[in-house]
Amino acid sequence: MHFKFALRYFKAKKSAHAINIIAWVTVTVIAFATCCQMLVLSVFNGFEDLVKSLYSSFYSDMKIIPASGKTFTLTAAQINEIRHQPGIAGISMVAEEKALLQNDDAQTVVSLKGVDENYKNISGVPAHISAGVFETGDADTPRLVLGYGVQGAVSVSLSEAFPASTVTVILPKKTVSSDAADAMSEGNIKAAGVFSIQQEIDNQFAITDIGFVKRQTNMGPDEYSSAEIKLRPGVVAEDIKNSIKKIGGSSVNVQDRYEQNSNLYSTMRLEKWAVYAVLTLILIIAAFNMVSALTMLVLEKRKDISILRSMGTTRNGIRKIFLSEGLLLGIIGTGSGILLALILCLLQMKFHWIKLQGGSFLIDYFPVKMLLPDFLMVACTAVAIAFIASWFPANKASGQKIALK
Repeated sequence: MHFKFALRYFKAKKSAHAINIIAWVTVTVIAFATCCQMLVLSVFNGFEDLVKSLYSSFYSDMKIIPASGKTFTLTAAQINEIRHQPGIAGISMVAEEKALLQNDDAQTVVSLKGVDENYKNISGVPAHISAGVFETGDADTPRLVLGYGVQGAVSVSLSEAFPASTVTVILPKKTVSSDAADAMSEGNIKAAGVFSIQQEIDNQFAITDIGFVKRQTNMGPDEYSSAEIKLRPGVVAEDIKNSIKKIGGSSVNVQDRYEQNSNLYSTMRLEKWAVYAVLTLILIIAAFNMVSALTMLVLEKRKDISILRSMGTTRNGIRKIFLSEGLLLGIIGTGSGILLALILCLLQMKFHWIKLQGGSFLIDYFPVKMLLPDFLMVACTAVAIAFIASWFPANKASGQKIALK
């Protein structure tokens, strides 16, 4: 009943044409704000999915790291026990250290990861080889797989027309010595391949054999920098964290994929909600228009209010009519905005009309991913703001005295 009155008031001609104009301006602003919110959230979701997919190619499902210091100790029996835990598909041991790569006059500092033979089954790096092959060799004849940015920094050649470049690797030894020469080790590694995943990773990492790195840095036989773990599909990391900690003892911590890149994911989420909050201000501005439109409508319908009151309608009933009018404006605007956003997102997903500028990214268009919780949140926010804005003129209408003349 209340919505029927609200719908009649919305459709009916007003004595002052400005009331209709303000009402439609309110609907338009709400539609614009909700459409912008949905588009921004969907684009952020698209970029978040893209970044996660890139980082998941390099970072494992779960990682064991030292609780303190740079290394920890795991015996072969402990590693085997972890490998046979339910839900674990594989484990790769890693010895990682900062290293200086030199190739003639070119040099750069990298994070050198020494990995075992299981690494290619754990990591997605082998699937992102852009030149050469993924081959790490062994302790005596190590091979080097570099990030694309590292390759450029040390001018490594992997052309079929020329022999692969041999890079000098300088690593710090674990043993402390007063002699600077004894504190560093030097070895030569032939380049085998180049991977291209994401600029930050490509500029920072190089991969080789774990035996070579441990020998050059004087690590113990059971000493490692980390262990990367691949989980079976559908397994939740939290379910097996505690069991791994029990096996490794107090000297290790266990991180899931989010914890390995917590700063990145937190920043992306913060940016998303910050933009959402800014766009919500547009809805609040629309609320002022709604207050104006409903206040003028209350003045327009003073006689109708008096008639309804004289026929027995309660103050709460009058209030509900004008609250319904405000909600009607909010629902029409929200529905229109979400529908428009849905159409634009589907068109972008199919045709990739809106392009990224610069041409330096992995894709040349804005990625889009629509999530139902985002639609529900935007709709609830818009309707809630419409309800709050409607309350003041609706309350004023309910307090109007009966005056039939």
